[in-house]
Amino acid sequence: MPHQSLEAESRLGHELIQTGRVTVPIPPSTPVLVGVGQLSHKPGDLDDAVEALELMARACELAALDAGSTQLLSSASTIAAVKGAWKYSDPARLLADRFGASDARTVLSTDGGNTPQSLVNRLAMRIAEGATDVSIIVGAETIWSRRRARRAGMWIDMIEQTDIKPDEVAGADLDMVDPFEQSRGLSQPIHMYPLFESAVRYSNGETLNEHRDRLSRLWAGFNEVAVANPNAWFRTPMSADEIRNPSGSNRMIGFPYTKAMNSNWDLDQAAALILCPAETAEQLGVCRDRWVFPLAGTDGSDTQTVTNRGVLHESPAIRVAGGRCLEMAGVGPDEVGHIDLYSCFPSAVQIGAREIGFGLDRQLTVTGGLTFAGGPLNNYVTHSIATMAGVLRDDPGSVGFCSANGGFVTKHAFGAYSTDPPANGYWTENCQNDIDTHPTAIGAPDHVGPVEIEAYTVMFDADGPERALVACRVAPGVRTWANSNDPDLMAAMTETEFIGKTGSVDGEGVLTVN
Repeated sequence: MPHQSLEAESRLGHELIQTGRVTVPIPPSTPVLVGVGQLSHKPGDLDDAVEALELMARACELAALDAGSTQLLSSASTIAAVKGAWKYSDPARLLADRFGASDARTVLSTDGGNTPQSLVNRLAMRIAEGATDVSIIVGAETIWSRRRARRAGMWIDMIEQTDIKPDEVAGADLDMVDPFEQSRGLSQPIHMYPLFESAVRYSNGETLNEHRDRLSRLWAGFNEVAVANPNAWFRTPMSADEIRNPSGSNRMIGFPYTKAMNSNWDLDQAAALILCPAETAEQLGVCRDRWVFPLAGTDGSDTQTVTNRGVLHESPAIRVAGGRCLEMAGVGPDEVGHIDLYSCFPSAVQIGAREIGFGLDRQLTVTGGLTFAGGPLNNYVTHSIATMAGVLRDDPGSVGFCSANGGFVTKHAFGAYSTDPPANGYWTENCQNDIDTHPTAIGAPDHVGPVEIEAYTVMFDADGPERALVACRVAPGVRTWANSNDPDLMAAMTETEFIGKTGSVDGEGVLTVN
């Protein structure tokens, strides 16, 4: 890392004093986001489709151009790749070789939508400590082109790399599929998130129709942002009614969610971030109007299994870690100028907003969210941070807040950003000890007998209702799971509130309602 000289500190401090917004010098090791790049690649001809590594490289090159210094790529001391739906064992090494940064330390994340922000937290702290210099975070997906190439009997050329291990694997693996939950039919995000949604609805005291109307208005607001976002995958305007009501192109997936309320990962997208110390940014000639400072970052997780969650419409991890991030940044919820809450499904947005203290009447996305802007598996938040950087550059001195979520509202990371530096230096914190003090529940996989319905959804296939998935209370703090494919019950559940009703579960988990 460059020597942190008093001369550099004085120069940086003087430069900031002249802006009139900040009256303290910037320590040379202060982490700064200097370049961002993102692209959506939808070739009209599959012959023009490229592999994920190529999209990663292009995103990095765009980030360097955004910073105004291509030297950032060859100067990289750390390159971190967000894990994707591809088979490269160490894509960061391939990028390092391509950019002439052969000495760069390579990092590969584990799975989880929280990982991009967690990587920012990790690498920004290392920059602040003087442990690394120029650091690149990048991810890409090419699911759209690969699926269509398979259907057409075509092959997209890809680099084979399976035997090179990264220098570091960032994050703990999360086994999202719990055997008990899976045995009762719950194994995917499309099962869990609409089930959380019913718990949100009940906690608000809304009728089913009131709730569906409100959801459609919320998501129509996200769609409006995506339509204006040049990097969004889906930019077709949709009204609240078009989002709410099933149609030939927008069928019901998991009540009350239509397809237009689900995360969309059928796309080819890439995004990259370049961070470095303030001193390096100045030495490489990065213009001050490109600088965006991470102010603070936090991480924390809710219980690994949904079975063990205390309450299904709450998240102690978001409450604790999200609140702590704002506290460390020195702002309250009402002082945040720009927000991007993780938006795989509407329930994630509502839970996040409630726990952190953001009103649902605020604009809660800068991208348009994972339905419309795009949900490239683990890499969405790289896009949201990149977009946030542009928003903050256009609104100097304001504070932006990004949340990241992996699993079933399980793993979380948060970041606060501004064009002004952190008043007391950058810091990150893992909040797990505080999170773990909150009440949890225990599972009752062998329970047979009386239950009370706590939350539910009805899953649909192309022909209509397929199965009801139900969370049940056996006793306070004790949960079991049930299901039913009874046509009359499934129809009734989409028309009348069933939370709070009683019934019984048999040994196979089949629910009968009183």
